[in-house]
Amino acid sequence: MKHHFDILVVGAGPAGVAAAVTAAECGRRVGLVDDNPAAGGQIWRSGAPLPQAARSWMARLEPSGIMRLQGWRVFDASGPAALLAERNGTGAPVPGDNIAELQAEKLILTTGARERFLPFPGWTLPNVAGAGGLDALVRGGLPIAGKRVVVAGTGPLLLAVAAHLAEKGAQIAAVCEQAPLGRLVRFGLQVLREPAKLWQGAHYRMAMRTRLLTGCWVTAARGDHRLRSVTLRQGKKHWDVACDFLACGYHLIPNTELAALLGCRIEEGFVTTDEQMCTSLKNVSCAGEPTGIGGVELSLLEGQIAALSACGRTDEARTLAIQRRGKLGFVRALAAASRLDPALRSLATKETIVCRCEDVAMGALRARANWRDAKLHTRCGMGPCQGRICGSATEFLFGWSSDSVRPPIFPASVASLTSVSAAEKPLAVTPISQHAKETV
Repeated sequence: MKHHFDILVVGAGPAGVAAAVTAAECGRRVGLVDDNPAAGGQIWRSGAPLPQAARSWMARLEPSGIMRLQGWRVFDASGPAALLAERNGTGAPVPGDNIAELQAEKLILTTGARERFLPFPGWTLPNVAGAGGLDALVRGGLPIAGKRVVVAGTGPLLLAVAAHLAEKGAQIAAVCEQAPLGRLVRFGLQVLREPAKLWQGAHYRMAMRTRLLTGCWVTAARGDHRLRSVTLRQGKKHWDVACDFLACGYHLIPNTELAALLGCRIEEGFVTTDEQMCTSLKNVSCAGEPTGIGGVELSLLEGQIAALSACGRTDEARTLAIQRRGKLGFVRALAAASRLDPALRSLATKETIVCRCEDVAMGALRARANWRDAKLHTRCGMGPCQGRICGSATEFLFGWSSDSVRPPIFPASVASLTSVSAAEKPLAVTPISQHAKETV
């Protein structure tokens, strides 16, 4: 099936909701597509208590007339203004019902971010999860009361996760931030200019019910069929902590795959935009975490700016751009505070799995020259996640970077890849029958 919009927003997190609602209230025909069953993204997760700002935007979203394709994942583009999406779900896909071509005069990409994971011995054990991942599982009903949890990694998400798990009855055994105390103090001075963030941080700090260990990280996780303990390092000190769960994440990585596939300029891992949130491509804008990790308030501002600019209301967009400019200092300060300690590169042994999809160990990667060489010789990055986990890890471990993004950017069914819409633009695959003919 095909749908045409004046403005299509990809991603229904805070930036996407703000962009879609703003564009709809400007009188445009708007589409909002997201692979989650409900709007809000990871930060405004359905079923969780929402802050006032979230409730306000969600209240505006409901009567907006926006066509919402929830549970649909964009996996390719059939042209500069036409995206291909597949419905999520179980059972055999039905061509025409589970595949959509979404055409738009203008695109706004608000594809969010994901957690960065770094490999260490035992990180593949059951009950070792990402910080945000464990938090999402608990919000979805995973019982955590009475369980001993270690929260480790870097970034403000650690405090938020620890506070929420503690509120759900978890025993927080330790909260470990890899950044040294001095760097966090400098970051705290920057946060003084953001009273709301300062108050939020203080609330999290009190709610997590344990002290924050700085310059500290997990060097190993141990257990049999599930996690039993972790080894922590702080300076020259090493010690073991018994726990039932480890929530470990090293800040966030922007989801830039779709932007890169379309041809948007990417610099230093982020989509490049001007003050109107316009990318290097005409009629394609980007907002939220893909342009810089800055939190909900900045994402909301950028979503509104992108929508107003797309609707031709540039004066209103410029007014909000001034507010955005004042918040970019926080983005830089957060990036500096979350800078990874080089010692983290030495955690993985030669037996430690780095690519979980293809079971590629560290020892197999050390002999490789770059990302392409590793893919060709070990299949690292060629599994279902398409390098979303091991890619950011090897970027930190070896300085590798991906040299291309090819469709499909997410795993897709054969029915989607061979659909009439998809066939209009050649994909990077050769049908078996055609290959056989060429061979003969």
